[in-house]
Amino acid sequence: MAVLNHRKVAVIGCGFVGAASAFALMESGLFSEMVLIDANKEKAEGEALDISHGLPFAKPMNIYAGDYKDIADAYVIVVTAGSGQKPGETRLDLVKKNVGIFKSIIPQIAEVNKDAIMLIVANPVDILTYAARQLSGYPENRVFGSGTTLDTARLKYLLGRHLEVDSRSVHAFIIGEHGDSEIAAWSSANVSGIPLNDFCEMRGHFEHDASMKAIAENVKNSAYEIIEKKGATYYGIAMSVKRICEAIVRDEKTILPVSSIQHNNHGISDVALSMPAIVGKDGVECTVPISLNDAEIEALRASADTLKNVIKDVL
Repeated sequence: MAVLNHRKVAVIGCGFVGAASAFALMESGLFSEMVLIDANKEKAEGEALDISHGLPFAKPMNIYAGDYKDIADAYVIVVTAGSGQKPGETRLDLVKKNVGIFKSIIPQIAEVNKDAIMLIVANPVDILTYAARQLSGYPENRVFGSGTTLDTARLKYLLGRHLEVDSRSVHAFIIGEHGDSEIAAWSSANVSGIPLNDFCEMRGHFEHDASMKAIAENVKNSAYEIIEKKGATYYGIAMSVKRICEAIVRDEKTILPVSSIQHNNHGISDVALSMPAIVGKDGVECTVPISLNDAEIEALRASADTLKNVIKDVL
């Protein structure tokens, strides 16, 4: 393996998500060097300058716009490049445009750095994670997507509001596609070890099915609602990127629902989708077998089939 600078991160793509992620990573103090790359070099230069001017209020960091040769020793490469999701457009509508962009940029990354951890954030993240693995030749554990990390945070936030309890005490996952076929894994959800329905009743909520359906729909439609109101979503995903990078840099072995290529997981193989996984210094260590009921397993397989059908058309 090449000698990597474990305090260096690269952000490819300086649109709303890339710029917000760069800002969140600067604030985190995880890295001492950050290179920003964008097809529009001036945009990358502007973002680097803007963030750099606040460094007297933060931790020392070298932030600059660069080219692919500048990422040769980067430990983490965050790929946000791609066309953004437009109002009324599904994540899967983006697929052909963004696979085309990946066919241009991923080989350029792999040419200069074969040993980094590549975190895919651009949408549709599951398809693009699969494409990045194919196009880069990276080991599977070192190329994965942000997946349903943000969807899961949205679920925890909404459950926390519903139950009037700290969302960090809520343990629940959104799994499958980061998109319309995602699944709320209710059967394994709990609040600090107390089964979710028991905790709901303790807090005076008894309409479990109606509440679960409403909250799951709210999670699924959150991005569409935000895009409709302000044109794009970027703060939540930037915080998710920071959280995943923390797990990598600190070798936390944190369990996060990232998108990775599956191998006979509930009968699902050869597709990237989100399941809880242990994330540390080498990327994805392994997926974690959470308990799912028959309906959830069936929905997960349907989600995988949705993604596989798209992959067939574009790769």
